[in-house]
Amino acid sequence: MKKKTYLFALMAMALTLGSCSDNENGIGGETSKYITVSTSIGNMTRVATDANGGQTFEEGDEISVYAWTGDATVAPETRERVVNNAINKLTNGSWVSTPQMLWKNNRDKHYFIGVYPTAAISDLSAGEYTFDANKQTESDLLVAVNPDGLSYSADAQQTVPLTFTHVMAKLVVNLTYKNQWGGIPTVEKVVVGNAAKEATVNYLTKVVTPSTTAKEDFSLPEITENTKYVSVIIPQEEVTQLTIVIGGKNFVYDNGTPFKLESGKITTVNLEVGRDEIKLGDVKITDWEDGSTFGGEALN
Repeated sequence: MKKKTYLFALMAMALTLGSCSDNENGIGGETSKYITVSTSIGNMTRVATDANGGQTFEEGDEISVYAWTGDATVAPETRERVVNNAINKLTNGSWVSTPQMLWKNNRDKHYFIGVYPTAAISDLSAGEYTFDANKQTESDLLVAVNPDGLSYSADAQQTVPLTFTHVMAKLVVNLTYKNQWGGIPTVEKVVVGNAAKEATVNYLTKVVTPSTTAKEDFSLPEITENTKYVSVIIPQEEVTQLTIVIGGKNFVYDNGTPFKLESGKITTVNLEVGRDEIKLGDVKITDWEDGSTFGGEALN
């Protein structure tokens, strides 16, 4: 998958049914029916952000699919799942699954989870997640859940709607400069202080629980030279400090109270950098659609 931008919108997916022969796993005495993955985005097959923030998949992209029967709110252990991490790859405009996904029977409701990027998850209620600032695409976790369930029907072609949403947060830092700089200075890096780097994810509820011990400082990737820095970040409420490094000198902004970094939302921090201080402007939180905004000054 090519390098992506970090502003992602919702992606609608559908699981469409086809048929194949497999006498060992028949449904009510009939030939087994298999599940194939298709999208409703036509020929637009890139995971890229358009002018409106929309996102699509590109050829060669892969998603993990899980399915089970029984209780919609309790995903069973690996060996009891109907589908366990079937890798669906977009090939020539169609999703091809490995291994093939089959309905268990035509009586029980089947519940589905989709994960992007692909991930082998043993515990869907408490999956392990590790953030890597240098791997933004891999760190931007999207999850789709079909909680209502669907039973196989031989009478009509069915679709299992799966809507992917972002479960991580996103932090955007915009920098402006006071006139005393005489222009735009060269920023060496913008650092987020004491941020969680590990978390557990409940894939059924899309709830993320950040680690209270595994923390680190990390540099935000630069989007626009010296002015805009953006990163995926674990949802959390303990980050208070940003450091802008210019000419080997640290300009620190301490918000006092934690920034609100929410799942599926963008937190935007607008800072005015002076030679002696950084001033906070407005701070905005929007859905990945839109989020929250903060503003202020950073001090040296």
